Amino acid sequence: MLRVSNLVKDYEVRSENIRVLDHIDFTVEDGEILGITGRSGSGKSTLLRIIRGIEPFQEGTVEVDGEIITPASGIEGGKFLKSVSAIHLQRNFGLWNGPTIENIMRKLNYLRVGHEALPQNEHLPHSVDNDYDELFIEAMEYLKLVGLEDKALHSTNLLSGGEKQRVVMARQLAAKPRVLLLDEPVTMTGPDTKQEVLDVIKSLKKKLNIPIIVVSHLPEIHAYLADRLIFLENGKIAADGEPSLVLKNFLRDMKPREELGEPEKNEVCIKIKDISKRYSIIRMGEVLNIKDFSLDIHRGEILAFIGPSGAGKTTLMKLIEGLVKPKSGTVEYLCNGDWVDVTEYSKKRMELRRIMSVMNQEFSMSVNSTVREQIRFRLSIKKQGAIEYARNKARQMGMSDETLDTIYRLPDMPEEDKETALRELSLKDTIYSELFPMIPVTDVDAYARPVFEALDLPMEILDKTPYQISGGEHVRAFIALSLATSPEYLMLDEPFGDLDPVTLRDVTNSLKRINERFGTTIVLVSHHMDFVREVAHRAILIDKGVLAMDGKPVEVCQELIDRSNAPYMEHNLEDLVEGDLGTN
Repeated sequence: MLRVSNLVKDYEVRSENIRVLDHIDFTVEDGEILGITGRSGSGKSTLLRIIRGIEPFQEGTVEVDGEIITPASGIEGGKFLKSVSAIHLQRNFGLWNGPTIENIMRKLNYLRVGHEALPQNEHLPHSVDNDYDELFIEAMEYLKLVGLEDKALHSTNLLSGGEKQRVVMARQLAAKPRVLLLDEPVTMTGPDTKQEVLDVIKSLKKKLNIPIIVVSHLPEIHAYLADRLIFLENGKIAADGEPSLVLKNFLRDMKPREELGEPEKNEVCIKIKDISKRYSIIRMGEVLNIKDFSLDIHRGEILAFIGPSGAGKTTLMKLIEGLVKPKSGTVEYLCNGDWVDVTEYSKKRMELRRIMSVMNQEFSMSVNSTVREQIRFRLSIKKQGAIEYARNKARQMGMSDETLDTIYRLPDMPEEDKETALRELSLKDTIYSELFPMIPVTDVDAYARPVFEALDLPMEILDKTPYQISGGEHVRAFIALSLATSPEYLMLDEPFGDLDPVTLRDVTNSLKRINERFGTTIVLVSHHMDFVREVAHRAILIDKGVLAMDGKPVEVCQELIDRSNAPYMEHNLEDLVEGDLGTN
């Protein structure tokens, strides 16, 4: 049994005391699944981290099987909570490169000897135990629990986001925990993978008979999974009880859905022609094969790619964005009246990138810089005339135009990929201030105001850092960062997967306003069917790298749901708002 009593958590932010959790009380019985929901930034993840023993707290107690931990328990208390719990942290893939099964073997070896090194993979004489084989056999059982035995020898860097989440789950199970903590366990996964993971969790309830806590912003997850649900609001438990009643309470503040305007023209602005890309593993055969993929995208259209986890959606997006080079084929954009292929270097490609913005799964804003400073940087490198200025500077520095083209692409890449590329070029982040003229700080307001208005963001956000604003404001501020340069093309690769539905409705309405006011062509990837049905003009179903269906979002989403055999999706968001859940 797990009991949390009178728990208080405060953060000190710039000498100001912020109360995140305010006298929280609840109990989770053995064999019970407790769901926790709430708005982004409501303290859900903080609560799990405290129970895990990796976050201190100011008041109250955490009790596991009769052992009581208080703030005075200190380091030893944290060690105890770590020893009896396992946690799957939000968006934390934290996996070793190499075969999937070795990630589980490493965890098992850590539990045996205190480190995650692998024993030698050799057939030793019969008189000597082969630890590698023993660990392999045991690890395979955990992979079977999460339905990944067929990916045991696949390299983790080629797994889909959903498959990586299941590997993380298997690693947690290997620790044989007395309390299982799951923070967004199915974030960033398609309906098929969600269903698999949810069914694994349900099976663990019976097999392990331990308290299980599931934090999720997705109402349909709690409707399917939870025996009981807690709604956190303003640091307090606002509701605790039967999931259908608690969810209706949670969704009461959702804003009405705004109408989606139709594009003014039917003009093709992106032509994807016969692109091919194959990822394979030696001795394991083909993993993903995109072959001769073609598609036209129209100006002012909001187009959504959907599909099962591992179907190739993100790879397609990176090919379309020009961040991954196809083996063959072209991706041409209409740029100032000319067609420019983003997959090949040309003098015009930088100009195309100037009118594009990319927001990927790993989007993040610098925690040490204000929103104003970050928008200023983006404006400085993408304003009219910035490319010509940079080309002159590059010539003076003896830098080739091809290298400048590469440098210009990097801000649209995930931060880790950007840093790696700069190291390979033997350059530092300061290269941008050397190449591009920084605009005055005061000019940011003029560019930001129309975008902030469309996103329903107060202008005061400009002078705050990301940790000073809510999760929903963070996402919309990043959209504002992407839109401040008035791009013609906005590419979104599942950046909203971990937003609660109330906040997501705000973001969805904002994207519709942006699309209508500025005529921005938006291409996005999402696993969230309600979001796609609301925001897109057109949806494309991708399965194993192939275009399986192209049509109205409602019809294409239903096709994916039917193919996924996902009973957790039996009720859509409108059912949940009305409290019409049936039984789980």
